[in-house]
Amino acid sequence: MIKKTEKPASCSFSIIIPVLHESETINMLLEHIHQSQTTESYEIIVVDGSPQKDTIQTLTDKTVTTLTTMKGRAKQMNAGAAIAKGEILMFLHADTFLPQNALARIKEVLKQKNFVGGAFTLTINSKKLLPKVVAALSTTRSQLTRIPYGDQVIFLRKTCFEQLGGYPDLPLMEDLELMLRIKKAKEKICILPDRVVTSPRRWEKQGTFYTTLLNILILVLYRCGVSAERLTKWHRYPKE
Repeated sequence: MIKKTEKPASCSFSIIIPVLHESETINMLLEHIHQSQTTESYEIIVVDGSPQKDTIQTLTDKTVTTLTTMKGRAKQMNAGAAIAKGEILMFLHADTFLPQNALARIKEVLKQKNFVGGAFTLTINSKKLLPKVVAALSTTRSQLTRIPYGDQVIFLRKTCFEQLGGYPDLPLMEDLELMLRIKKAKEKICILPDRVVTSPRRWEKQGTFYTTLLNILILVLYRCGVSAERLTKWHRYPKE
């Protein structure tokens, strides 16, 4: 595990965290990453989409690489990837926590040359039944389609990410489009059984049932040809 006093010139992993007004949670997430039991070398890149830089101004870990871009996860994640030193890119949402063995598990998967990347199994941090059902259905869907979404923590070899052109510059559905590019290139990803834990805030804000139906509707409309730009009026991230 890399100590907080170290900032490697090169490393195995680049953990890229796009943020927007996440000052309340970011330091807890960084501490969680540093406390993970791993011998893999890694760097953390926090990309702030707010011109006020309110998230990165609250960072207590001075080894973290920070930068500011225009708002938008695709823009932010691409900017982080552009300066990443790691051989493997991990895209981590600010409200999602990794399993203890995350980096080692990814390394095991990518030792198999037939995989270019993957994602984890989703768990929503709630004791209520409906979020558990949503997470279970999400897991089944991603296992069947091999199209995980961003809250499942997508990881890719950097060389593959660059060859694919990074995330398409869309206001949403950037994770879906990246996975479709991987499929079109006839590459394979792995859905790990290890569970990441994400905050229920996105579902709690408007209600789990309503949010789930809205997400399905947006996905169906997008696949039917409605542009991501038009769909943004119905979709908002929790901090927006």
